[in-house]
Amino acid sequence: MLRLCAMFFMMGMAPGMWIPSLTNIIIGTGWGHEWVTLAFFILPLASMMSPLLSGALADQKVAAQKLAGWISLVGALGLSAAFYFLRADESPWLFIGLFFLTAVVSAPLWNLVITVAMTHLPQPERQFPQVRLWGTLGWILGGWVASLVLRADASPIAGYAGAACRVILAALLFLCPHTPPRGVATSWRSLLGFDAFRLLRQKEIRVLLIATAVLSMPLVSFYMHTPDHLRELGDARPTFTMSFGQWSEVAAMLITGWLMLRFKLKQLLMVGLGFCVLRFVIFAVAGEQQSLLMMWPGIAIHGICYTLFFVTGQIFLDQRVDVGMRGQMQALLGWMTNGIGSLLGTLGLHWLHLSTVERNGDWGLYWWVLAVFTLGCMLWFARAFPQNTGAEKPRLPEERRGRK
Repeated sequence: MLRLCAMFFMMGMAPGMWIPSLTNIIIGTGWGHEWVTLAFFILPLASMMSPLLSGALADQKVAAQKLAGWISLVGALGLSAAFYFLRADESPWLFIGLFFLTAVVSAPLWNLVITVAMTHLPQPERQFPQVRLWGTLGWILGGWVASLVLRADASPIAGYAGAACRVILAALLFLCPHTPPRGVATSWRSLLGFDAFRLLRQKEIRVLLIATAVLSMPLVSFYMHTPDHLRELGDARPTFTMSFGQWSEVAAMLITGWLMLRFKLKQLLMVGLGFCVLRFVIFAVAGEQQSLLMMWPGIAIHGICYTLFFVTGQIFLDQRVDVGMRGQMQALLGWMTNGIGSLLGTLGLHWLHLSTVERNGDWGLYWWVLAVFTLGCMLWFARAFPQNTGAEKPRLPEERRGRK
């Protein structure tokens, strides 16, 4: 379990170094907001291209920890090269091209790491949040180091530091417990990971995946535009400020296992959605009042939103499928959220930011639109998700055959 904790710590530290800084790094080169949108567009586009295949490979052909280790190493090289060209005297297209290739390679990494952890934890519904919180602690430390030590809130140095963390992560992955494939490819659809879409026939899985994808649309704004809003309000260390959200995530992770044993799944998911709405309402009020202090509580509850909805959903979905489909289930979740949801969110947020902030300087309206959108998602989920759905242990294929 110690190795899994260390793995998640470095997994979180790597993006924590550069993702909260990316917007201000690009703006600092003088390239303009359209390049910010394109960079954040690349991340979900990459998440639509490779995770399903990698999930199938981990389930059927290759040990998950080895596949993740090589992905981490190649991603570190690509990230270093991309940030090398993130300079005012270079063409933005050099950065975008390398950033895209790196994102495609690295997109499956989180899903594979989760698969490794879920496979080796005897009680994932209780233990996974405790292991996963080390990823949050790593993200916090990464942001602190980048902002307070490296002073890289608007410097490509943040990207180099993230790449170094990926190299360390690769070493840890190669030392992780062996995670052999548990599934069997029966057709070309299985080999490419398309069998994961059959899971959508189950209503509770289908509704949860759709809701998670829809909720991922406004979530993109947290890292795409919140740092810029903080900068306009006079925050000299926005990367450090963004780490407030991870501290509440740590607290939520510590009690998630306890909550899942005592409350119905739908209740926890609804509370998470409620906090999502509250976060954007607080941001909207802060935008109307031009108050930096008002932004802080909205940032602080981000971790509660993420944990109670996204992490709880990950645990539930992992327990609803056979062990031979775990990698593909997590890959499908990543495809729906980091892919479809974030892709549509990036496009919609670009238009919304252009219409409200860039033209009129109206941050309040920008956040109010996202609050109403999230409220609509919450109301739909409350009606569509089965009331009595609960997590249950997946049965091994041989167990199911014995019951026939």
